[in-house]
Amino acid sequence: MTILIAVDGAAGSGKTTLSRRLALALRVPYVNTGLMYRALAASAAREGAPPDDEAAMFDLARSLRFRLVGQDPVELEVEGYTLDELTTPQVESTVSTVARHPTVRGWMRQRQRELGADGAVMEGRDIATMVFPEAPVKLFLRASHDERGARRASERAGDAHEVEDALRTRDERDAQTNPLEPATDAIVIDTGDLDIDATFEVALAAVRRVWPSP
Repeated sequence: MTILIAVDGAAGSGKTTLSRRLALALRVPYVNTGLMYRALAASAAREGAPPDDEAAMFDLARSLRFRLVGQDPVELEVEGYTLDELTTPQVESTVSTVARHPTVRGWMRQRQRELGADGAVMEGRDIATMVFPEAPVKLFLRASHDERGARRASERAGDAHEVEDALRTRDERDAQTNPLEPATDAIVIDTGDLDIDATFEVALAAVRRVWPSP
């Protein structure tokens, strides 16, 4: 039995918390595809390469190495990069730029299909529509800008207003690459109305309708 779940939604909507918890409960890998693009942004910063240079970004993307490691849950690791390096303000400000290049996205999607081939909870902006449109369960998380900004500010150091401004800019840039709309068959969950536990229960109920408990 291959369990494949696609989780989509705006930055700060709670995708990571839900996805990791689902992966742990279902004992499948957790793949945060956003880290793949963040690693590319970090690589561009290391090399001093311009994020808007598609050819340079494609070359850097092909030099990245991804693998699934650990346990409880197994999850994505980008070799040579720490989580702290992938969440710096510089990466936050350029990740949408490096992610908008068609050749980069095409290459990343192939890697993502490989990572999820044996089942996973896959988190990312185009997982449900482009990478795994055949995923039996698609979840789309929604929350207001204020709610998402407060959540992101609590996760990362820095001035709350600066974090919220950065999130608004990120939304605008992301929308140019992937309009924030759920797949037609996605289950939409408003995380502004639900706490973490309630969000998980709604999502798990949707999963169990497809894959009942043994």
